[in-house]
Amino acid sequence: MIIGPYQADYAVLIVVAGIGEFEAGISKNRQTHEHALLAYMLDVKQLIVGNNKMDSTGPPYSQKRHEEVVKEVSTYIKKIGYNPDTVASVPISGWNGDNMLEPSANMPWFKGWKDVYKVGGIGTIPVGTVETGVFTHGMVVTFAPDSVTTEVKSIEMHHEALGEALPGDNVGFNIKNVSIKDVHHDNIACDSKTNPPMEAAVFIAQVIILNRPGQISAGCAPVLHCHAVHITCKFAELKEKIDHCSSKKLEDGPIFLKSGDIAIMTWFQASPFVLRASLTISGPLHCS
Repeated sequence: MIIGPYQADYAVLIVVAGIGEFEAGISKNRQTHEHALLAYMLDVKQLIVGNNKMDSTGPPYSQKRHEEVVKEVSTYIKKIGYNPDTVASVPISGWNGDNMLEPSANMPWFKGWKDVYKVGGIGTIPVGTVETGVFTHGMVVTFAPDSVTTEVKSIEMHHEALGEALPGDNVGFNIKNVSIKDVHHDNIACDSKTNPPMEAAVFIAQVIILNRPGQISAGCAPVLHCHAVHITCKFAELKEKIDHCSSKKLEDGPIFLKSGDIAIMTWFQASPFVLRASLTISGPLHCS
């Protein structure tokens, strides 16, 4: 849950149908709550619920138990902001493979959804997600912070060649006369001709506090996970606390934050790194 979610179009929330196991997972401050809330706050608005361990219900593969779980999960995700009517809930057994790739004969009552998507890169071609603008064949790009400039020879997505890629597209792209050793996992590629990315030491971000005991205040120094960068930063100022559903301001300059709070705050890091203004930051924050 550190690097991937901010790039996702869909989130799959796995819950457990087993007697007692689901109730433990859905209870307050457990991971089911945390993961669903985190997905929503990272703007992953399309949710799929996988109701696992259907083979361990009583009786096995119980439609009644599946419906109980769906009802309970729907109640919670509605409070977060999801529309339960648009959320697919699929009864599965990961151990036995039920409804994983093919419809299960053990659950004929489920008519189900069945789509499979594959995205991959080829060889040493860099792979990444388009965050803003239009990424085109023939574009001259600069990889920051290493200042490597090259031309994009081709773009591929889902094993198909593209002339251009748009925000949200996960693509592989072939670059000209650059060794794999010159491009690193934490690089950001940007059009060299229009506002190439630069390093920043101070930035403002929206943060949600997930399941942390005690209080958090200005001066807290968490480890920030941003795209592929892992760096220690400091909360320089808590600017305002906001409502997670309406985004309305609740309080100016809060003294502290606690679990469940969302705030706009100023960050400072001693070692500047490249950060795009439109980038969503994800990952757990561990304050020292």
